[in-house]
Amino acid sequence: MPNRPDHRPACPSAPPALAEGVAAGDRRALARAITLVESTRPDHRAQAAAMLAALPARQALRIGLSGTPGVGKSTFIETFGLMLTGLGLRLAVLAVDPSSARSGGSILGDKTRMERLAREPRAYIRPSPSRAELGGVARRTRETVRLAEAAGFDVILIETVGVGQSETLVAEMSDLFVLLLAPAGGDELQGVKRGIMEMADLILVNKADGELRPAALRTVADYAGALRLLRKRPQDPPGFPKAMPVSAIEGGGLEAVWAEMQALHGWRQARGLVDSRRAGQAREWFLAEVRAGLLARLERDPAAGMLARLGSQVEEGRADPVAAAAELLAALE
Repeated sequence: MPNRPDHRPACPSAPPALAEGVAAGDRRALARAITLVESTRPDHRAQAAAMLAALPARQALRIGLSGTPGVGKSTFIETFGLMLTGLGLRLAVLAVDPSSARSGGSILGDKTRMERLAREPRAYIRPSPSRAELGGVARRTRETVRLAEAAGFDVILIETVGVGQSETLVAEMSDLFVLLLAPAGGDELQGVKRGIMEMADLILVNKADGELRPAALRTVADYAGALRLLRKRPQDPPGFPKAMPVSAIEGGGLEAVWAEMQALHGWRQARGLVDSRRAGQAREWFLAEVRAGLLARLERDPAAGMLARLGSQVEEGRADPVAAAAELLAALE
């Protein structure tokens, strides 16, 4: 069988039937639905839009998680996830794997790194390639979150590629944003971007066990001091944002972290802040889809030749980027 243009199999289920399967909690239907929304084929995009429109309106606690490479995100997610499923909660983990900018390939090894959680019936792990998307979040992560909520999951954990200024995009699709860091000195504190510090609701210092525990506690104190210097945000109750020590290996501090997450989310819910935040996120989703759709249509339009020509001129230094963009837009008008 010849490969399809986007190397994805066609989804055999009609959008209404697929939406019904997702709403019923059918894991195979959920997997097919996610594959459908991740497809770039125009006919699949139309089917995905119809399916999403047919889904029931349900809400889960959305937690965004970012952290420096090697900090132990997968270990933290597995231990934290097993704790949540042990409490009777259903957990969906959307792990965005880094993609090669050259080939587009990714490792997609999160199920391998989280073997115990992958075997847990109440957990669902879906790795997705970022395809070099800005912010380390796959373009269709918002739609995957929507599917996981419709499937009845209580908590959705969005793990992102790394940490950096652009990584704050994950906060635009989550209710709580958690930054996971390792014990370190003041140099690393200086290296963490202020923007991501301001977006974080909780800063968790991992590896607070064994010989590293004293260093972890000092690091917690350093970050707590830095957080106090930041301007207080109107969406925070007293004491937030805060830094806490955890041990992903031993499970230390995880129950306290979950209690703080629930307290913060409950405080915001009681004041209508969660609904208003999600309304703003929905608007951003809409605008992002419009921008991406316009660019995709431009690339398929007869003006695509003009786009390529002007792009080459800009690259070769024969045209100014602003002037070339204005010329292209004027031609479209």
